[in-house]
Amino acid sequence: MSTAPIRTALLAYGMSGKLFQAPFLSAHPGFDLQSVVERTERRMHLDYPGIRSYPSVAELLADPALELVVVNTPSNTHFDLAQQALRAGKHVLLEKPVATSVAEMQTLWALAKQMGRHLLAYQNRRWDSDFGAVRRVVESGQLGQLIEAHFRFDRYKPALNTKKFKEEPLPGSGLLYDLGPHLIDQAISLFGQPLGFHKTTGQYRPGSQVNDFFSLHLRYPKGLNVWLTSGLLVADPGPAYVLHGAQGSYKKGRTDPQEAQLLQGVSPLAPDYGHEKSGQEGRLTLAAADGHLATHPEAAAPGNYMQLFDAAHQTIRRGVPYPIREEELLWQNELLAADAD
Repeated sequence: MSTAPIRTALLAYGMSGKLFQAPFLSAHPGFDLQSVVERTERRMHLDYPGIRSYPSVAELLADPALELVVVNTPSNTHFDLAQQALRAGKHVLLEKPVATSVAEMQTLWALAKQMGRHLLAYQNRRWDSDFGAVRRVVESGQLGQLIEAHFRFDRYKPALNTKKFKEEPLPGSGLLYDLGPHLIDQAISLFGQPLGFHKTTGQYRPGSQVNDFFSLHLRYPKGLNVWLTSGLLVADPGPAYVLHGAQGSYKKGRTDPQEAQLLQGVSPLAPDYGHEKSGQEGRLTLAAADGHLATHPEAAAPGNYMQLFDAAHQTIRRGVPYPIREEELLWQNELLAADAD
């Protein structure tokens, strides 16, 4: 069993690579971030001196010392590039969406097993502070039998995205494949596979060719109903998480600070990294034995995407099962690929 850092490469250095992968791979002692694909402008060396920049994926994959490839390119390229990396004998950390159909997902898993390599999904928002707070409240049982849960991820962006691949009707484009994987993964990780579902999508921005609104209604045992909703024309968003149970309710805003901190250049190793600001606590309302209701703030523990990289390292170096399981990704892809009602 090797104890050497995992020699790692990025397939792009856009927002995903710059914010969500490179800072963690460079700070984690279990990884050695060595190289990147930069097809046009070479700029990663300005942030990471000594990084090797390749003009093509083929040239990067030809490096026999490379062990792990992060596929963080546009969504419609994930399937092809993940296959290339696996066939080259590399482990793959694959950005969401991991695929645009169940068939693609099954093909990738089969190839990973054939090559004896790990295919790991990058679902970082399992480690958001706000969702961590939701998980702790649900698992504590304080709400009693859960009746309904609402997860929302809203933005106000009426203008079309300048990244054309996000706005063209290609496989994996649209809001459903952009933010849907986050909400679906959170729901599945907390509640498991739904018994059934309904899906609604819509296009509301002027000139939009892709969905910019979606809502999924998931049905679970014991009467639990879960709604996952996202829109790009929400000027005044409400709570990101609302849960109602027989013994109480819980509300939590989308308050995880990690993306904002990373945009400001804060290191994942900084003492205040992932800590929510005072006043952003969730609201927990519980029924007392006498039937009276009492509401109090519920502070969240810090979020930390480094835990995803810890898990990836444990899987690759020690064979520890990765927390984002194959069946969960298949369930996610079934929901993403299904026709809307």
